[in-house]
Amino acid sequence: MKRSKLGGPTQRIWDAPVRLLHWCLVASIVAAWVSSERIDGAHEVIGYASAAIVAARLLWGFAGNRYARFSHFVRGPGPTVQYLRAVAQGRAVRHLGHNPLGAAMVLALLSCVGLLAVSGWALGTDLLWGYAWPVRLHVAIAWTLVGLVVLHVSGVLLTSLQHRENLILAMITGKKKPPVNGDQD
Repeated sequence: MKRSKLGGPTQRIWDAPVRLLHWCLVASIVAAWVSSERIDGAHEVIGYASAAIVAARLLWGFAGNRYARFSHFVRGPGPTVQYLRAVAQGRAVRHLGHNPLGAAMVLALLSCVGLLAVSGWALGTDLLWGYAWPVRLHVAIAWTLVGLVVLHVSGVLLTSLQHRENLILAMITGKKKPPVNGDQD
């Protein structure tokens, strides 16, 4: 355990691959949104890059350190709903890694970006070329992703406030305050 520049002890939670993949995915989503009206192929290339980032994160979810592994943080619907109730009541337990809602959001975001990549690829196939409904579906998935991102950022900010912990900084440095009584590993 090391001391942070802010004065307290810290513990490494998020490894470099998790942080790099997280911020690369953020950048690719922004780039895809900005390039969505372009016809020069940039949007398509960014979509394939996003798919590669999702694939790498999925692999790292099985091969990474304990806080990166899905088996460590993904919970079923029961514990997730129970955690949501605790958040609403202002008594949610702090987690060193992803909390149950954060875990559900990781799965939702990765799934949504994966669906966007597949639907974008499908738009260029002979089978679906020229039809309007696949484009509408792709756009609907993109707007779903926007909604998920808003929920994700809101959840990060709320959790940061509730636990007096800068989760954005933690995703940059990889470090968080060590556990105290009642915290979940």
